[in-house]
Amino acid sequence: MTAVHVPGAPVIEDGRLVSTSPASGAEVGRLPVATPEDVGRAVDRARRAGEWWAGLGFAGRRQRLLRWRALLARRIEELADLVHAEGGKPVADAVVEIVTAVEHVDWAARNARRVLGPRRVRSRLVLAEFSAHLEYQPHGVVGVIGPWNYPVFTPIGSVAYALAAGNAVVFKPSEYTPAVGQWLVDTFAEVVPEQPVFTAVHGLGDVGAALCRSGVGKVAFTGSSATARKVMAACAESLTPVLLEAGGKDAMIVDADADLDAAAEACVWGALTNAGQTCIGIERVYAVEPVFDAFVGKVVERAGRLTVGPDDADIGPITMPSQLDVIRRHIDDALARGGRAVLGGADAVQPPYVRPTVLVDVPEDSIAVREETFGPTLTVNRVRDVDEAVARANALSYGLGGSVFGRRRAVAIARRLRSGMASVNSTLTFAGMSTLPFGGVGDSGFGRIHGEDGLREFSRAKAITRRRARSLLASTTFERTAADVARLVKAIKTMYGR
Repeated sequence: MTAVHVPGAPVIEDGRLVSTSPASGAEVGRLPVATPEDVGRAVDRARRAGEWWAGLGFAGRRQRLLRWRALLARRIEELADLVHAEGGKPVADAVVEIVTAVEHVDWAARNARRVLGPRRVRSRLVLAEFSAHLEYQPHGVVGVIGPWNYPVFTPIGSVAYALAAGNAVVFKPSEYTPAVGQWLVDTFAEVVPEQPVFTAVHGLGDVGAALCRSGVGKVAFTGSSATARKVMAACAESLTPVLLEAGGKDAMIVDADADLDAAAEACVWGALTNAGQTCIGIERVYAVEPVFDAFVGKVVERAGRLTVGPDDADIGPITMPSQLDVIRRHIDDALARGGRAVLGGADAVQPPYVRPTVLVDVPEDSIAVREETFGPTLTVNRVRDVDEAVARANALSYGLGGSVFGRRRAVAIARRLRSGMASVNSTLTFAGMSTLPFGGVGDSGFGRIHGEDGLREFSRAKAITRRRARSLLASTTFERTAADVARLVKAIKTMYGR
């Protein structure tokens, strides 16, 4: 008898992870499930490969990473089709995701030497007889646990930077998008065939747990806040450092002097792209009283034009079937507590799809406002002024990204948001800016990918001092005399006592 699969839900058959389309249920790929022993062996192989990779130096790694970048760019349509087939994401959205990932590979490869290379650091007068040197060394092997919602862009934000810093990488893709993850590994092997520098292990959560306990030098995780806590707990057993990019409930603030057409356009994109399955997606909007009604009208008009369905639609299916119940529960709770649906509503959930839903007047203590929905829904609430908007935006334990629309004081408002990132007069743009760090605070995690901070995240600082002259103020020796100590005290009082 042929097994019947729930579209999109991962299934293990005969030791293999079966990946299916969330839209049609068609099989996309079968990948071998790793045992804990398999994970351990993969890390051991990566450790040996990492020594070779680190030995290539910045120039050798840059050359190979740029070859991989070129391959990704040449085969962008092939990868976009696979992302669409496995995760349901519209091909156009997949292309945008891959373009951004390619940019990050390029930046990491080109800038690793400048950011991480050995350099002299200025000495201080008290230790003027020593020179100071700083360099950044790789961890050895980095374990990357990736998400399903952006199966190319998000893991590459860790993988490319870890590789550029001189690490080998063992990658555990989401069980919902294993074929995409394996494609990335296989294409890297095409340009770096010498050693298994970048490999994958597949399976469910237990495989991720095994990777956390495998002896890697660091773990980079992207996923829910609840799972982030489990990852951190597993890594704590061996004091393995972690980078956690967890959930979000990002807010947009619309000030009285905002360009409402631009704000509505950006809001619809930020909230509904990838069917709302975006950790930095806009899930809450606070619009000041004078512009609230006009803004809501423009959002509803634009969101109402979007198409929902497979293939060329603007919004594809919900990738993870269990998320449909979460989205339905959030909508129902908002309506039951006095909120109004000005678009979509209670019947918006039509598995495997959810139609765009805009809710207004939703109480701030409702789950639609306080918990991550991860669907094409949006709450828009009116506020007296931007002070109230900032207070509401900062009231949650999440702190990933955010957005502000306005003219005169928009940047000042963005600075007040308790978040790792913010966009002014746009949404989500900080994710594509390869020169800027990406990450959150609070329940949204800690650590940074992307930019210079991202390169340093996948390395460890190594400080070296070297004596270059005799000590004039002998202090760090038992050969010092009372006169030496007296001269030291006098020097410090002269230098710092005024």
